Amino acid sequence: MNSPFTLHPSSFHLGLIGYPLSHSLSPIIHTAALKTCGLAGEYSLFSIAPDDKQGLKVLLNRCRSGELHGLNVTIPHKQNVIELLDELTPTTQAIGAVNTIYLKDEKLIGDNTDAAGFLSDLKKFVNKEAGKQVNTYTSTQVNKMALVLGAGGSARAVVYALLNDGWEVTIAARRIEQAQELATSFAQYAVLSMSITDLPLSTFHLIVNATPLGMTPNINSSPIPENLPLPASVFIYDLVYNPRETKLVREASQQGLHATTGLGMLIEQAALSFEIWTGHNPPRETLYNAVSNPPH
Repeated sequence: MNSPFTLHPSSFHLGLIGYPLSHSLSPIIHTAALKTCGLAGEYSLFSIAPDDKQGLKVLLNRCRSGELHGLNVTIPHKQNVIELLDELTPTTQAIGAVNTIYLKDEKLIGDNTDAAGFLSDLKKFVNKEAGKQVNTYTSTQVNKMALVLGAGGSARAVVYALLNDGWEVTIAARRIEQAQELATSFAQYAVLSMSITDLPLSTFHLIVNATPLGMTPNINSSPIPENLPLPASVFIYDLVYNPRETKLVREASQQGLHATTGLGMLIEQAALSFEIWTGHNPPRETLYNAVSNPPH
């Protein structure tokens, strides 16, 4: 993949838009990517409150001017930034959420690497836990039933990835109207929506938490209500990666279920964004090592 920059800058200035950002691992990941690829640069955190539209505009103008060479976007701005961009990639248009921004031909482009990052890590996780029995995870398998918890920007990317990989998807959220709106976005598929309290969990092979429930500092919360037992053979994928073991993952593991956090997805989507910005594909093992042994 080529970088959007015809002339590479001597130093890359990259960053992350979101709120809050105090627990973000992205600076560690991208600093490691810059170093291992032999590039000069820095990766900064830009904390912008949910309703600060002017703050978003000012920051995006720094990208337009070439002062910043690439931005990631996280909660709560993955959809907020769309109206401020010049163009969306086809994948981003389908998902309806942005996690990567760059300037190309004087246009500010919104891209999304969350879907590809999620699907790549999901396949690694499921195939590893299933003892590499490929028949347990193929695009042609019937009855690949997935439940996605949440209906925000991350959930949009997850639903898009699963649908394109042949899964039947149900969306559940605390606000049923938000789940219904997301289901309607993928009207060409038979996507169901329901309230999170009406979950027939036993019908699913995969449950994905795309809500912030369980994220630091609220580590004692879980998206699964206490009175709902998890089915015996379900895979649990929690997009939350901080703490390293969420309440959902811990409780699922205690029941003997296969469960993982979203650290792998975080690294995959970061590496894909980094490649878009710089043209360099950083080795995943190096990025894993960086977050496993962060600088003190």
